[in-house]
Amino acid sequence: MPDLAHIRNFCIIAHVDHGKTTLSDRLLETTRTVAQREMTAQHLDAMDLERERGITIKCHPVAMQYRAKNGEMYLLNLIDTPGHVDFSYEVSRSLAACEGALLLVDASQGVEAQTVANAQLALGQNLTIIPVINKVDMPSARVEHSRKQIEDVLQIPGDEAILASGKAGIGIDDILEAIVHRLPPPRWADYPATRALVFDSAYDSYQGVICYVRMFSGSFKAGDEIFLMSQGTRAQIKEVGQFEPGPRVVKSLEAGCTGYLVTNIKAVHEVKTGDTLTQNFERAKDALPGYKEVRPMVFSGLYPLDTGDHEKLKVSLSKLQLNDAALVYTPESSAALGFGFRAGFLGLLHMEIVQERIRREYDVDIISTYPSVVYKVMKSNGEVVEIDNPVQLPDPSTILTIAEPTIRATILTPNACIGDLLALIAEKRGLCDKTETLDEERILLHAKLPLNEILVDFNDRLKSITRGYGSMDYEVGEYEVADLVKLDIMVNTDPVDAFASIVHRTKAEGRGRALCEKLKEILPQQLFKVAIQAAIGGKVVARETVSALRKDVTAKCYGGDITRKRKLLEKQKEGKKRMKQIGKVEIPQDAFVKILHTNASAK
Repeated sequence: MPDLAHIRNFCIIAHVDHGKTTLSDRLLETTRTVAQREMTAQHLDAMDLERERGITIKCHPVAMQYRAKNGEMYLLNLIDTPGHVDFSYEVSRSLAACEGALLLVDASQGVEAQTVANAQLALGQNLTIIPVINKVDMPSARVEHSRKQIEDVLQIPGDEAILASGKAGIGIDDILEAIVHRLPPPRWADYPATRALVFDSAYDSYQGVICYVRMFSGSFKAGDEIFLMSQGTRAQIKEVGQFEPGPRVVKSLEAGCTGYLVTNIKAVHEVKTGDTLTQNFERAKDALPGYKEVRPMVFSGLYPLDTGDHEKLKVSLSKLQLNDAALVYTPESSAALGFGFRAGFLGLLHMEIVQERIRREYDVDIISTYPSVVYKVMKSNGEVVEIDNPVQLPDPSTILTIAEPTIRATILTPNACIGDLLALIAEKRGLCDKTETLDEERILLHAKLPLNEILVDFNDRLKSITRGYGSMDYEVGEYEVADLVKLDIMVNTDPVDAFASIVHRTKAEGRGRALCEKLKEILPQQLFKVAIQAAIGGKVVARETVSALRKDVTAKCYGGDITRKRKLLEKQKEGKKRMKQIGKVEIPQDAFVKILHTNASAK
């Protein structure tokens, strides 16, 4: 194990698709951490989902041995990070375990919204930043332009930037030398007691809970009894190791290193990401600065398609939560969908990824309700309640105001698209606070928008308007009072909880009409007419009717007076009327799946 002066802990941060994973592949190759015959593209992206979508979802630690040009051997601990705004929590966890960061900027795209956000996160953690201009071999690369943006937007000297290409292998040696000479050695190593930060965890059905840790001081070895400072519990270490990039067992994990601990903990909720681990016999007095508790932004109901899978879904969510600390969930039930869970996510992509992981990794087919946010409802008696499910909304007569969460968005856009983008912001009930001209081609917009309005299609529309050149980053703003109402969807006068939503009054009618039209297409015909209505309180704002299945009762009437036919039709009409009074419409499960999948377009 090298001494502290020869250890460097760093991560790679950038906007999504700026080449982080490709660069980490080249670093693994150059340091001979992975043999050429074993090397695969996106080597650190272990999940099928990551490879399919071409994005990083989880942070991936790896230890590399590098002999510098001065002849000395260094241990480089890299943590690859995601780039999408929904996974910024993963980035903050990686930064807390490092002393430095490589900040990648695509030479053809320049500085983008998430580049700025990640740079600010790194500076907030007092990390040393090495700027890297990536993809310099591309015909569309504008190196000097990117260098100027690094200076103007990020306030980092442009002449410090390293020119590189992860794909072509350009500048990799320069990056490794910069890591060795520019980044500081591990901090806080002289603390008198052992301290390690849990920056991630995983669950193994044979080994139990595996903690991914960054050692700050002291050491851990197999057989040690550790103390979890935030949980106040004890556990025994069964195995310690490092990622190279696969797990490799080592005798001990020393100060400055990253690695993993296999413990005798079997309950997934006992390990908290961001916790400080210390030796039980000589406990540390001060915990490491972890990360603030993450607050979910988007909520959705998750229900198993097969009601017998409820317990299986519960177990899969608990295991997934260990690997994804941003996921929260509580049990809930619906008259239409049975027993399930109300889950909270950081954003829509995060929600989509979690649902897909449940289906693939735990083999549970699920259906999700329409995503919603947390509203603050002030009742007439002065009480304020938080609502994340429209069904929980109190009686309208007791509501004084409803406040919705807002976001402060930073949008980078080409000059030519500014008009269409401002129209989109206005359509989403947003307000543009100010604009900054970055250069002759791009403008930075600062806007305030209701979170509920950007949930579904805002990012897609932004990309479409800006022809793919626009990018957005956001942070949570304040709650603001708005004219919000609960939109109920009723089938045969019975409200269906799964379709209820909270919307702005000006958009309620259009949304209700679109949902009613969709339900009319999906619902099977009954032996009586079925009314599908959208209502705000007692006021119906939209209606569609599913026509009845009708038997031709006059088929046997051949000839004779017309009154015979009328008599038979009247008799049928009376029967249909009685049937409608006592009839109950069973909404099939696939109808929920179809309507909830297409709900986004109805917004």
